Amino acid sequence: MADLQLRTVTRTSGANAALKNGTVAPRGAVLDFVEIPVLVQGFRRMVRELEFDVSEMALTTYLVAKEHGVRFTALPVFLVRGFHHGAIRTHPGGGVDDPKQLEGRRVGVNRGYTVTTGVWARGILADEYGVDPDRVTWVLSGDEHVAEYRPPANVVPMPAGGDLATMLAEGDLAAAIGIDSGGTVPLIPDPEEAALAALRRGGTIPINHLVVVRDDVLAEHPDLAADLFGAFAEAKEHYVEQLRADAVPEPTAADRTYRRVLEATGTDPMPYGLEPNRATLEKLLDHALAQRILTRRPDLASIFAPGTLDLVS
Repeated sequence: MADLQLRTVTRTSGANAALKNGTVAPRGAVLDFVEIPVLVQGFRRMVRELEFDVSEMALTTYLVAKEHGVRFTALPVFLVRGFHHGAIRTHPGGGVDDPKQLEGRRVGVNRGYTVTTGVWARGILADEYGVDPDRVTWVLSGDEHVAEYRPPANVVPMPAGGDLATMLAEGDLAAAIGIDSGGTVPLIPDPEEAALAALRRGGTIPINHLVVVRDDVLAEHPDLAADLFGAFAEAKEHYVEQLRADAVPEPTAADRTYRRVLEATGTDPMPYGLEPNRATLEKLLDHALAQRILTRRPDLASIFAPGTLDLVS
């Protein structure tokens, strides 16, 4: 019998490189990789059209899509993590040098309100700096992947033809989340050290992306979820071995972050599985509920595929 062919979208990274170069493969299946230059366009196509069988997906987008009935289910495979203290940018001389000063002001958000980086960044502002997100007007540069989602009243679109970096430079915004523009500086000084300090205080390295599979594919192939988890886990373990040996070729900023986390904690910086990530996932749910991104709190076991709940890597 021929192997199952699965149209798959995932951006090449250290954690999945062994899958994409064929060193590792799932049992009984072939991942037919579809390359999409702008990954978030793949997220949208998956959320709105279920175009792929297997797809990398932003964590908050997945949670919102699941609440709105999109028929795919996640594997506890967390391909992308990162610190977000540095995502909150301001303009030098703009009169904002303390996060509490954002209250009563307008703050830009790159793309949609449910973008996972924005959720984590607003959570940092609330948890670590006492900012009340309800007292900030969040100005979006784009719309949401999940078209049915409706943001709270303090979330507004950017004016037509606007640009967040320009609005920030001209003082129309006090800060912006998720922009990469010359002339801006992190609102939180030395953000990587601030993030590592939070990690040492008992925090975690936030999850940004996981993997989803169409529900009809999972229903037709009951062992597939566990087989896919095993393949993604094996590929990730190859990568963690490279990190431990400080042998990642041409390391990216993400590689350097994972390496610093490994050095700070002595443990795998990107564990897979529900239980090793329960605290991080619960924290993200806390933020999503507080920011009115979700209307109800899902049980974590309900959002991951049966057959993967006890798997760990």
